[in-house]
Amino acid sequence: MIELASRSASPIARLGKQPIAIAAAALVLVVLGVSFITLWRSYTGNAPETDRVVATRQLQARATQASEQLVEKTKGLEATQQESIDQLQMVQDQLQTVRRLLAAQQNDTRKLSEQVGTLTGAIEGLRQSFASTQASEPSAAPAPRKRAGKVQPRSSRSATRSRAKARS
Repeated sequence: MIELASRSASPIARLGKQPIAIAAAALVLVVLGVSFITLWRSYTGNAPETDRVVATRQLQARATQASEQLVEKTKGLEATQQESIDQLQMVQDQLQTVRRLLAAQQNDTRKLSEQVGTLTGAIEGLRQSFASTQASEPSAAPAPRKRAGKVQPRSSRSATRSRAKARS
């Protein structure tokens, strides 16, 4: 039965008191290290946690500033876009006005062209009528000719000319 009792004993019990001493020494070293680090941080004023908090706040401030800048730029872009839309609307209105005026001018030009065509036709008709009237007149009644019977002396002619010049 002695064998049975030795087999049921735990392996830690077999090692003895040495592992407990090693664990206690390790625990003491860890506690001393943590204490030393805490004292060192408080003495130097360098605490990573506060640095992280400060860094986080700085990042938040930068993000807030960047957001505000983006909002301002967006508002500026919106204003510029609205101005562009207004200018485009004005240009479109002007274009429509010009198109209406051009259409009215083209209609006036067509009307005037038609009137010129009508007048040209009427003038051509009058020319033909006048030409036919002239062609029929010489054959119907010849124009009376001056008689060559009486010749005035030269001296009377020059006197008539002098009188005409004096009247003018």
